[in-house]
Amino acid sequence: MENDFQEQTEQDEPRPSADAQESRPRHRGRWRRRVCPMCENKISFVDYKDFNFLRRFISDRGRIESRRKSGACAKHQRALAQAIKRARHLALLPYTAGHIRVSGVGYYR
Repeated sequence: MENDFQEQTEQDEPRPSADAQESRPRHRGRWRRRVCPMCENKISFVDYKDFNFLRRFISDRGRIESRRKSGACAKHQRALAQAIKRARHLALLPYTAGHIRVSGVGYYR
């Protein structure tokens, strides 16, 4: 009686087919490390007056993008944050998303 129950539960379990295993993407090796855009272009100084460059590192909500999203190294991320804050103070960049909609800086969905 107990053996019948075990056999029945083993039969009820779905087994993955060979097609399902082949269609799943496999990651071989390690992920390629993202290169800092400033290090790649050998930019030593992040200029707060170059707002077209700084606009790339601001989200559609007007926030400074994180290092994970921007791909910047720690040194350049600190310099970016400082330059964006200076550009905002001089009204070259918006503080909030409301300014983006009105002035048309960047793009709006």
